[in-house]
Formats: sequence, C-alpha cells, structure tokens
Amino acid sequence: MKQRILVIEDNEQNRYLTTFLLESQGYQVTAASDGAQGIELAARLHPHLILLDIQLPVMDGYAVARALRANAALADIPIVAVTSYAMTGDREKTIAAGCNGYIEKPINPETFVAELERYLRAR
Repeated sequence: MKQRILVIEDNEQNRYLTTFLLESQGYQVTAASDGAQGIELAARLHPHLILLDIQLPVMDGYAVARALRANAALADIPIVAVTSYAMTGDREKTIAAGCNGYIEKPINPETFVAELERYLRAR
C-alpha cells in the first residue's frame, strides 16, 4: 500500500512540484489549497504525513496545525511545515503550533523527499 501524503499549499506551482517529487517516489498525494480544506481532507483520509504551508488563505498554517493536534484521531500524524517563513523564531513558532518539522522554501528537489522520509520512518 502506498503511503498517503496530504499537501496543504495554496501556491499552485509549489503544489505541482511537491506532488511531482513525491509521486515520482511512489507516494500517493492529495492536495488542499487552503487550511480549512486541509483539515477536512486530513480527517477523511488519515494521511501518513501532512506537509503544511504556513501562509494560507482561510486559516494560517499555525491554526491548521493546532486544529489537527486538537483532533485525537489526527494527533499522531507527523506535520512538516514547508514555508518561506525563515526569520529568527519562525522554526520555533511552527514547532510550538504542533509541527514536527520545518523545511524552508524554496525546497531543494534533490533532498526534499529524503528529508520527509525521516518523519515517515519515525511514525
């Protein structure tokens, strides 16, 4: 069975690149373009990993991470923030909101999937 990854990302080009990289390595990818849709899809699909942009419409990634952690059925799913927020304290803020990891944009296509697999193995 393929591992399921939910990508919550509002930028179409970023969604495409992330999906392409993951699907080329055999993962099943579902994408949401805003936070509320991401929460709904997470509850329905129970993915093995959630990739979460922080700057999202409807609700930001911090609120999405807190909502996912508040749902007992979803609380153990690893969440990795994939964000352009790279100022001092941004990594800590994502972890405090409930994310397990943090990857800065722009992503490195050569190492991106390997970085994510650490979180899948740890689950």
